[in-house]
Amino acid sequence: MVTLKHLAEQLNVSVSTVSKALHNSEEISPDTIERVKALAKHLNYKPNKLAVSLKNSKSYTIGVIIPNILNHFFAKALYAIEMEATKQGYNIITCVSNELKSKEENSLQLLSNGSVDGFIMSLAEETQIVDKIEHISDILKQDIPVVLFDRVSDQLNCDKVIIDDFGAAYEATNHLISEGRKHIALIGNIEDLSVGKLRTNGYLKAIEAASDYSNEPTVLSIKKNESIETQIENLLIHTPDIDGIIAIDNVSGVIMLQKALKLNRAVPKNLSIIGFSDENVLQFTDPKLSSVSQHTLDIGKTAVGLLLNRINNKDYRETTTKTIKTQLILRETTL
Repeated sequence: MVTLKHLAEQLNVSVSTVSKALHNSEEISPDTIERVKALAKHLNYKPNKLAVSLKNSKSYTIGVIIPNILNHFFAKALYAIEMEATKQGYNIITCVSNELKSKEENSLQLLSNGSVDGFIMSLAEETQIVDKIEHISDILKQDIPVVLFDRVSDQLNCDKVIIDDFGAAYEATNHLISEGRKHIALIGNIEDLSVGKLRTNGYLKAIEAASDYSNEPTVLSIKKNESIETQIENLLIHTPDIDGIIAIDNVSGVIMLQKALKLNRAVPKNLSIIGFSDENVLQFTDPKLSSVSQHTLDIGKTAVGLLLNRINNKDYRETTTKTIKTQLILRETTL
């Protein structure tokens, strides 16, 4: 294997000169930089990443733990994390908790032995339901940085990236009220998650604050063992006066639209629908679904930035919570 020493001997310069030339140091003349790089390319020189990591006490690798790879939001966030990490000279190791606290714990234990410099993660559903986060606290106590995104815990003193879930649902509900909707329902299957609770509270607050709205709130929380299609169809059949829908997860809005059209509900004339769906579903809906855009790519990129800042400044104790602004995009299912 070609080393810095081999390059230095053939060029009759010091190892330090070769290293600086390969990193474009201003201390080295352009001519020497060109000669060093030309020889390195000719001999197919590759830096010894293990030696570099040992020298710098870094692995230049990030551990990423997501709850569900089949969820488009998390798949897109992972894509953004990988792209930004690569741009910054880091690799990623990805683990999927499948919404289980035990798998989340195992992933943290597996990678906290020096394999990674820090973690980016979104909490498993089970972790949020049982409200037990000691396994993450233990990682933070080892001075291994953790950045949480989307699903977070206020009990953890670490950097976080979130969207304004409360404000997004509040704005969406207010839009339907401004359309003159008199019976607005909220539906979703994420009531046990932090994001679900915030979105539900945003809806409830908007209903409470509306002086010209008289109906009580209608919240359909669909359990994991229940059929989303059946529950939504029953809601439309048994509550025919519903004229506005806020769907707070990434599939219920699409299913609601399909069921409403099946039951000959005029959308958006008699029923407006707003979802939290990402761009991946829009091409399959007709009419096109109005939705809250979560700017997922910005979430992933910001999470990497926070983690690398923490890795490079471990003595900095104050934590940061970055809030990514959402955008209500009105399409064809609203007036």
